[in-house]
Amino acid sequence: MRDTRVVAWISIGVLVVMAGIGVLSHSGAKQTAAAQEKADQLVAELTAAGLRAPATGQIVQVLGDDGGAVCLDPGDALRRGILYGQLTNGAAGPGQRPVIAGNNVLQGQLIIMKVYCPDHLEEFQEIVDDLKLAEVDT
Repeated sequence: MRDTRVVAWISIGVLVVMAGIGVLSHSGAKQTAAAQEKADQLVAELTAAGLRAPATGQIVQVLGDDGGAVCLDPGDALRRGILYGQLTNGAAGPGQRPVIAGNNVLQGQLIIMKVYCPDHLEEFQEIVDDLKLAEVDT
């Protein structure tokens, strides 16, 4: 009985150590020079467009060096559905209605795609061009 407990505790200890190593190596892999370079470029692009840019460290963690979820097949039907669902009046259920959003709503996402995945930019720009957007003052 005592031997079984010892083996169980050792196994648990090894699993905890391996999980810790996995977490540290995963977060360290995102901190590459390419990710930092693209984050700096994104900050410059956002600032030039008159948008407030997050810290480069946050950008590196979220977008990495490949754009993360933003660049993962942005023209896919599910992702378009999510986009359309976000351009609503904020109600839920039967009260939810689409709205005519401002023309600057998707500006940040287009800039992210320009920096991280320019090969998807044209396809996503076509989706944005199909939306009815209103001219707004910033």
